[in-house]
Amino acid sequence: MTKIELIRLLVGQARANGFEFRKWYTSKLGRPWVDAETSIAELAAERRYYVLLFSHEFASNFWKAGETITFQVPKQTFQRKMPDGSIGTVKRKAYVRRSAREDVWRYHLQELAIAEEPLRYMRRYLRVEEDLDSEPDSEPIS
Repeated sequence: MTKIELIRLLVGQARANGFEFRKWYTSKLGRPWVDAETSIAELAAERRYYVLLFSHEFASNFWKAGETITFQVPKQTFQRKMPDGSIGTVKRKAYVRRSAREDVWRYHLQELAIAEEPLRYMRRYLRVEEDLDSEPDSEPIS
């Protein structure tokens, strides 16, 4: 997925929750409005998307207060001390998580600020078809 496609999906999800992209774009960036595609392309250029990602207006609409959000937690591998005293490797599969908070957008802005790649952090909260793992419906019983 390209940066422009990702920004388009992020703006689309926020717009579905009431974000007025055109109004935000002209007031915050002070640029004339041509169309949505041109505006998204300008945001993608030279990392201008940071203005969008860290905007309170965008965040409060992207993560609606009190709504359940769904996101993919990636697979993890780490080592920990086991009950018998040995060091074991724990492998966790990726899973879908749901969460609800009143100030969810403030929490995510804090997490976004410390994230190494803000767009990658935001990507976790988009549900697109290519992310769905193909799992077998059922195991044959023998």
